[in-house]
Amino acid sequence: MDIELLRASVTASAETDFSRSSGPGGQNVNKVNTKVTARVRIAAIEGLSPSELELVRTRLSNRITTEGELVAQVQEERSQRINREKAIEKLISLVARAAKREAPRIPTKPTKASKERKIATKKNRSLTKQNRRNPPSEG
Repeated sequence: MDIELLRASVTASAETDFSRSSGPGGQNVNKVNTKVTARVRIAAIEGLSPSELELVRTRLSNRITTEGELVAQVQEERSQRINREKAIEKLISLVARAAKREAPRIPTKPTKASKERKIATKKNRSLTKQNRRNPPSEG
C-alpha cells in the first residue's frame, strides 16, 4: 500500500456536501452549514493492490453505499474548513486501516513454570472447596 498515493487519490477524488450541524454553537448553528459529508468512490482510490482493495470492500461493506462510495461525516468543529479536512483524514484512515493485513498469529506452547503454576492453583482451589464440605458422618 502506497500511503502517499492513497492520500493524494482520496483528497483529489473526494466529494463533499455541507449541511447544518447539530449541537452547540449558538446562532452559528442556525446560520452556517458546517457539517461535512465526504464521499469517495472505492474504484477511484489509487495506491492499493487488488487484494487490498478487496479487503477494503469487505471490511467496510457497512459504510459503502450501493453506488460504491465510502461515506464519512464530521460535525465536530464550528469551522467548515476544519470539518472538511477531518472528514478527508477520516476517509484516508478508514481505507488505510481496512487495507492493512494482520500478521498471522504464531501459536506458542505453555512453559514448564506456567504448567506448574496452573497445577498448584488447581490443587489450592481443590483444598479450599474440600474444606467447605461437611465432615463425613460417623455411622
